[in-house]
Amino acid sequence: MFNETYKLANGIEIPKLGLGTWLLDDAQSAQAIVDAIAIGYRHIDTAQAYMNEAA
Repeated sequence: MFNETYKLANGIEIPKLGLGTWLLDDAQSAQAIVDAIAIGYRHIDTAQAYMNEAA
């Protein structure tokens, strides 16, 4: 699953499986991102609306 990708309109490919950070506070987001990268995630879903981008 980590090797499957989507091709975006601009030609860039991103992994299909990503980590979502919605509903996580800054501390939870930071740790989740560190842990996700450590196990191979390369697609991290963030958004200004989540209000945890600082993490």
